[in-house]
Amino acid sequence: MQTHEHDDQTSGTGSISLLGGVAMGTGVMIGAGIFALTGQIAELAGPLFPLSFIAGALVTSLAAYSYIKMSNRWPSSGGIAMILQKAYGPGVVAASASLLMALSMVINESLVARTFATYALRPFELEQNGLLVSVLALGLIVFAYLVNAAGNRSVSGFSLVMSAIKIGGIAVFAIAAIWVSGFASGAFSEPATTSSGEALLASVAFSILAFKGFTTITNSGGEIVDPHRNVGRTIMISIAVCVVVYLLVAVAVGSSLSIAQIVEARDYSLAAAAEPALGDLGFYFTVAIAITATASGVIASVFAVSRMLTMLTEMEMIPHSHFGMSGGIRSHMLVYTVVAAGALAVLFDLSRIAALGAFFYLVMDMLVHWGVFRNLREEIGARASILLAALAADAVVLSAFTWVKLKSDPAIVLYAVLGIGAVFIAEWFYLARRSSQAQDS
Repeated sequence: MQTHEHDDQTSGTGSISLLGGVAMGTGVMIGAGIFALTGQIAELAGPLFPLSFIAGALVTSLAAYSYIKMSNRWPSSGGIAMILQKAYGPGVVAASASLLMALSMVINESLVARTFATYALRPFELEQNGLLVSVLALGLIVFAYLVNAAGNRSVSGFSLVMSAIKIGGIAVFAIAAIWVSGFASGAFSEPATTSSGEALLASVAFSILAFKGFTTITNSGGEIVDPHRNVGRTIMISIAVCVVVYLLVAVAVGSSLSIAQIVEARDYSLAAAAEPALGDLGFYFTVAIAITATASGVIASVFAVSRMLTMLTEMEMIPHSHFGMSGGIRSHMLVYTVVAAGALAVLFDLSRIAALGAFFYLVMDMLVHWGVFRNLREEIGARASILLAALAADAVVLSAFTWVKLKSDPAIVLYAVLGIGAVFIAEWFYLARRSSQAQDS
């Protein structure tokens, strides 16, 4: 087992600045949270759906405590894998939970890529053409590969420019839509009793998924300048920026459309909200911002997950084959990441599989908090009360989400259980075989 002690003593000569890290984190969060998940959150939470984003931000802020404390102590380019390895050792739990995180990120890339395609096709009324959606989604993933293959500075610079454009653009759209529509129309004129408490809690699972892009920063900790200081700052700034953007957009969409209209236009709800509020100009402006946001989200996510898989490979937690390719492990993992995301984007409609990503992420997150609480809190100076509060918040949200899905779509719960079980079993076999081979040699 390679311990990678050089990650513990990061020199602070990374290529990503504090601002670049914020751009990367917000790039992933805003790409997924607003454009891919707003409709699903509104469907569950009803007229109270803006509150779901607030609750998601609170739960995420609690969750971020574990990651910040660990990253401040051991900044690493494979952040979550490093956290789990130090919490549980180089065994099945650490490897399986890390792989669950990587899979949830690949699912997210595919979901956001298809959202990009849907918005791009919406002006031509071709968003229902499955073949065109798949082709455009695959094209974005290939573009994300090319940007990432150009190096870390390309990713950082591209993410910074794209994030500035989309955050400014989204703010303009939201403020203009609220100004035109007010606060008493659309979904907000509907009775809040249309949403049950358990459904509102369940919607927070999607909101947490919308904020989980902060882990992009954790996974790239070794790339950030002065990581012992800047990783935690970058995470909290990113969450703060995103909650403001999310609330602005939620209010804008809710004031322009009814819940039924938001759900019907779940894949392009912002564009649908812009048209009645701001006319054709607002519609096309919002489509342009959506394309920018989703593209930068996929690019930043590919960067993060390829780094995480590289760390898992170097720690010998997952198998690796070069398949005849030249270059190092990072270049191979970049290829594998985009191939997996591209296959999912082409073969599946991922609006439903977002639930699977939420299950994977919440289980992984709970394992992080429990491992840090049990084994590392004294070493890193973490407060037990905050760790347990984060664990309890995840458990409540996961329980509500599971209960609602059991009533509305029990198959997805079964798929989640089978998927999580398959990951743990596969890792158990791989690690047992590797241990046996090591003993024989």
